[in-house]
Parts: sequence; C-alpha cells; structure tokens
Amino acid sequence: MNWEDLAKELSIQTDSKIVLLVIDGLGGVPIQGKTELEAANIRHLDRLTLNACCGVTDPVLMGITPGSGPAHLALFGYDPLRYELGRGILEALGSDVEVREGDLVARGNFATLKAGLITDRRAGRIPTSECERLCALLNQALSGQKDPEIALFAGKEHRFVVRFRASGLSDALTDADPQKDHKPPTPTTPLAPAAAKAAGIVNRFIEDATKILKDERMANTTLLRGFSVQPSIPRMQELYKLRPAAIANYPMYKGLACLLGMKAYKVGAQTSDLFDTLEAHYLEHDFFYVHYKKTDAAGEDGNFEAKVRAIEEIDAFIPRLESLKPDVLVITSDHSTPSLLKGHSWHPNPFLLVSPTALPDATGVFTERECAQGLLGRFRALYAMSLMLAHAGKLKKYGA
Repeated sequence: MNWEDLAKELSIQTDSKIVLLVIDGLGGVPIQGKTELEAANIRHLDRLTLNACCGVTDPVLMGITPGSGPAHLALFGYDPLRYELGRGILEALGSDVEVREGDLVARGNFATLKAGLITDRRAGRIPTSECERLCALLNQALSGQKDPEIALFAGKEHRFVVRFRASGLSDALTDADPQKDHKPPTPTTPLAPAAAKAAGIVNRFIEDATKILKDERMANTTLLRGFSVQPSIPRMQELYKLRPAAIANYPMYKGLACLLGMKAYKVGAQTSDLFDTLEAHYLEHDFFYVHYKKTDAAGEDGNFEAKVRAIEEIDAFIPRLESLKPDVLVITSDHSTPSLLKGHSWHPNPFLLVSPTALPDATGVFTERECAQGLLGRFRALYAMSLMLAHAGKLKKYGA
C-alpha cells in the first residue's frame, strides 16, 4: 500500500487546525562563518523552538536540487518523483489563465540579450506595469496567428505565462532557458518524437518575440521553461479530508494550490497582507498554507544582507500566527536558496513543529545546524504532511 492509499484509509475530518508557513528559500550556507538564518535576529522563531520538535528536510532526495513545484509537492505529501508538474501549468492556474485540454503552457521571463548572450535573465526585474505593456505588444503583434494561437499573460515583474493552442502539442520539451547569465540563448528541444511540432512552434515564437522586442533596452527577448499540459493529480480533500486554503501572492504557488484543491485567496503584495488574509478566513478552513517569497528572491539575487532582512521581517509576524492558537504550527521551507550560490540548492531545510502533542527537543535556536540536532533529525519532506495530520488528530490507527 502506498502513502496515498494509506492517507485515504486513515484520514478523518476534525475541527483541529493546521498552519504551514513556508519561508521560501530559507536555508543557506555560511558566508564568513554564518548562514543568513544564523546572522538574523529572530527572537520569535528562536523562542518557538523551546516548545517545538525540530529537524531538517530534503525536498526530493539528498543531493538533489529541486524546483519550487517538486519541493512544494513533497511538503503536501505528494511524491515529487511520481508527479512531474511543469512550472507553466502552476503559473497559468495561479494567474487565472484558462487552460483547455491540449493547451501547452510555459512560464516565461523577459530577459536582456546583448552580443549574442543573455546578460540578465530577469531583465533587471522590470516593473509589473512594464511587463504588462510588453505582453500587450506581443499579443497584438501575434494576434493574426490562429494555428497556433498564442497568448501572453503578464505576471509580476519580468514574469509572464505563454499559452500555445493547437492540436497535437506535447510538453516533452527541454527548457528554452540557459539558466545562468552570460550564456547564449538555448532553444527548446523535443524529448520525444511526438514533441517535435511543439518544439518548432516554441522556437519560432522566441525568434518572433525577439524581433518584435529588438528596440527594447532591457527586455528584448524571452526565456521559457516548465512546459506543461493539464496534469491529473488527486486533490487534498480526497486524500486527507481537509478543507485546505492557500495564502500566497505569487501565481505559481497559487496555481499549485488550485491544482491540489486548495482555496487560493487573493492576497496583496505586502507581508502583512498574508496574515490579514489568514486571520480573515481562519474559521473557514482546517489547513492553511502560507507562503513567504522574499527570502528566496534575495537568495537568488546573491544578496546576503537582504535575505537576512527578509528573515527578520517574517519573524516579526510570528506572534500573529501564535495568537490564532492552531493545533499544529509548522514553519519550514520548500528548498534552500543560499546567497552564495544565487539559486536553489540541495541543502536541507530547517523544520519546526509546535503542537500540544509534540515532544520538545533540545533545540534552542532556529538555524540549519541546530535543527539538524533536533528530535526529528533529517527526513524527506514527503513525511511532513503525515506528521502534521498525526499531531492534529486527523489520522486513525493503522492495523489492528
């Protein structure tokens, strides 16, 4: 019997409440002896460890660097080695893009192309208003095409979603993104013969978009990744008998939540908006996923000090979580994003669980090294959901 079958058999509906706060990209590696988390002044998170059991998690497997989709799937109890979700479908659903059966979607970045090299994969993080203008420009220029029908949908800053609508499109494609600055553009290639048509359409779109954008100073080309069609995946209500809600202000995370059956609330751009929304809807659900992005963004920028500030900012809101008195409170991350590496990494994530049924351990501060000494030790993030359900009294006994 696998975990999903076991969850369906053992899960029971109760009034107990679970709050999962995901501090995106939280984990780091030392710079001058300290990680960002060790350098931060986080008196509230440190205090929580006194009544918590702690550990560190591997999103996929030791040594495997995860994308945001697989890392989050694991936290929600879905094996990321079984379910492969393209970033595109998550971004599309989170942006309220209509995705029909057979549509191919991808997550896009506007980027800077100079002398044949991608010099900035994020086009200087252009304002969202500029992204909206560029998407409108491309949509107008491509509006005459019907096979395929192509549409762009603006996201935050440099990000957008592109939807290709035609018959016979496969998502078995490599990313059209060099992944690092100062490398030449990378066309997509088909991973299976059936994807040859889609590869041709995607590469032609990138060429056309680059021509249309040639006079733009920063955002003069596009990068695409996470090609995907609509997947089939069981919902959290079916597996866990939960009434789940997602409180996130970035489309990808909202999209994943929608795909798994969570009610995804519209949330403002400020950190306080996350907690305002949580408090406003606290009586309506029994599972809350709250996502905080700033730590990951700072890590990807290689900005150690900004990541420290982001950690300290979210720490100030911890008392608002405590005031709700959830039956289970978990604070962790989806993956690590060390400033030193300027990207996701394979390093384990600190994990903290507070519940009346949790046995507090000797962890005294909330850091990577201290949590690794905690009662939970090092474990796959896939087990986080069963831990949360158990401490919330939402799992029956297994066997006689």
